[in-house]
Amino acid sequence: MSFKNETEVKTSAELIKGPPSDDKELEVDNGGLSPDELDMIRMGKMQQTKRNFGLLPLLGFTTIMLNSWESVFPFFLTGFINGGGITMIYGYIFCFFGSLAMCASISEMASMYPTSGGQYHWAALLAPPKWSKFLSWLTGWISVLGWQAGCASGTFLGGTIIQGLLVLNYPSYGYQRWHGTMILYAVLLVSVFFNTVAVRILPALEGVILIFHCLGFLAILIPLVHLAPISPTEFVFAQWSNNSGYPDGLSWFVGLLTSSVLFIGFDGACHMAEEVKNASINVPRSMFFTIFLNGALGFAMIIVILYCIGNVDNALSTPTGYPFIEIFQNATQSNAGATAMTSILIFLIIAATFGYVASASRQLWAFARDQGLPFSSTISKVDRHWAIPLYAIALTALINSLLALINIGSTVAFNAIVSLVAAGLFSSYIITISLMVRKRLVGDEIPFGPWNMGNYGLAVNIYALLYTIIVTVFSFFPPATPVTAVTMNWSIAVYGGTIIFGLIFWFVQGRYQWNGPVMDRRFAQAQAQVE
Repeated sequence: MSFKNETEVKTSAELIKGPPSDDKELEVDNGGLSPDELDMIRMGKMQQTKRNFGLLPLLGFTTIMLNSWESVFPFFLTGFINGGGITMIYGYIFCFFGSLAMCASISEMASMYPTSGGQYHWAALLAPPKWSKFLSWLTGWISVLGWQAGCASGTFLGGTIIQGLLVLNYPSYGYQRWHGTMILYAVLLVSVFFNTVAVRILPALEGVILIFHCLGFLAILIPLVHLAPISPTEFVFAQWSNNSGYPDGLSWFVGLLTSSVLFIGFDGACHMAEEVKNASINVPRSMFFTIFLNGALGFAMIIVILYCIGNVDNALSTPTGYPFIEIFQNATQSNAGATAMTSILIFLIIAATFGYVASASRQLWAFARDQGLPFSSTISKVDRHWAIPLYAIALTALINSLLALINIGSTVAFNAIVSLVAAGLFSSYIITISLMVRKRLVGDEIPFGPWNMGNYGLAVNIYALLYTIIVTVFSFFPPATPVTAVTMNWSIAVYGGTIIFGLIFWFVQGRYQWNGPVMDRRFAQAQAQVE
């Protein structure tokens, strides 16, 4: 086995010195290798990409991907019409602690096996041997769907918010949904550029964007607080307002989509693990730091937007398509001021797509590397000049372009895409966390990494699992009723169709070419020889 830097390393068999110790762990001589190199050997993988990310660039990467305070503005509508402040504030608190438990559960697995494969790799590790092959493939398949939809959500926002500014500044502009799709494609091209031609500056750029992420928060919060008309405190914290058509209890759960999606993306660090220095430590750290940082900023912005919403009817009926543009205009009493504030959001949302394209393409590449997709041998190729999975990036761009077509036929296309993100990623979390719960309950040995929850793990895993199931189920609901063909949340159809297509591929070809990730295979063979 050799690495990209041409450093000669020992094989798994050569690294094993003597029989297993009393605690049944192998005694391994690191031979002067770094922890990252040892992790790659332990997982049976070759180092094909460069480790450019330290903790700070990775923190910038995951924080910008979450974009929690920025996402409050385009996402808040579903929560607001399904309960107002009560859903948005108390639902946010509920989702914060659920996401924190989910983050802890995923961090534990990421520390065990820091690989770009992420969830499907962990499913192969944790599942019973009888189900390991199928469950690992299924996890990888739906995780691909979630990450690809995540890319589309970022480019969708970037494109359609720009279109909203056109409506604000040019009243004679003839709004067409396909115009937004065309602008979306321009945003996508920018994201692909920074993931290919400019990939060498991406880690440093993420650190710079992290600074703008924090400064932009103040640049929007301060004008709103000082200039906007202030709503009564009762309206913000205690007034129930259900305009969705759902019964009150059901409405609250449907409104959780607003808060739950604000925490989607923190596990992007997992899929960059093979490009991170000291990944088994820095990947969990970056995920936790970004949950706390984005959680605090997002909660503050929810409170601000509720206090500063102004005339609710005007905000909800704005011709721009985004109530927050009307809120900015109402606060500043100026189209120029509203445009400047919205431009800050556009810049940061587009910057977030850089990370989504990177993580989604790496997850796709890792899955293809283990023969989990049609045409895997092509998708898994790594460009030698840039040391990036160029074909996986290209396929990510193509899938993004196809998902963008939903916008042409549906007024709630954004909700459908966001629901796909939640359903795809949360489904993969449900499988892996369930397997971890099972493993803990039956008392199987778990090869924990440097970061683990110890005795608290089972309780945290169960709480995370319950939370994830709840938000996954309600992510498929339309934001309001009555429902027509145009206002329907078609994510369930896309999700179901993707699963059906995947199962057909599995039975026709996939089960023959997929043997699960090569995790521990050579290491286990070497161990067997020693024993």
